[in-house]
Amino acid sequence: MSSESHGGRAALAEALFRIGAVRFGKFTLSSGKSSSYYVDLRVLPSDPEAYGLAVSAYLAVVKVMGEENFDVVAGVATAGVTISSPLAYLLKKPMVYVRREEKGHGLGKLVEGAVRPGWRALVIDDLVTTGGSIVSAVEALRKSGCVVKDALVLVDRLEGGKANLARSGVKLSSFSDIKDLVETLYAQEKITKADYQAVLKQMEGR
Repeated sequence: MSSESHGGRAALAEALFRIGAVRFGKFTLSSGKSSSYYVDLRVLPSDPEAYGLAVSAYLAVVKVMGEENFDVVAGVATAGVTISSPLAYLLKKPMVYVRREEKGHGLGKLVEGAVRPGWRALVIDDLVTTGGSIVSAVEALRKSGCVVKDALVLVDRLEGGKANLARSGVKLSSFSDIKDLVETLYAQEKITKADYQAVLKQMEGR
């Protein structure tokens, strides 16, 4: 890890904590599972500074992946679209987005945008847990004629998403993960030792 990338991760961790995108305590997730932390990246666009750091983070990873390897940026609705939009603009690439479910009217499409068969799509979402929503987006894009081999998120929660996507023939890249985030925040004295240890213990129990 270069000092530049480490500095970028540290700055992003501080920003996410500052705007409440990463919280620590006791939470019940939508799956019913309890968690010692909660990540809500939907608040990113509400803070221009944090939003800019996030977009720059995605852009940095894409540059390493090779922007020439993708023809279109595909956002996963809804949080992924807030990133895919500025990212596509900065990369000067076309953008499409994938709905959670088909519309009940019109053409009833899952993939919105002028898709061209054979396009190599980079799937963008905010974070990944088990990878289910990204896998669904990949399947929809492939049915629309796109070639999908890569997905990119800001934060990997390290709950099996990378392995699940690999089984679908997709390589997952991320700018950071929850372990890196909590270690950075603990080093910055933003969180208590108890919160830090609670997250590590939760990770060990998976």
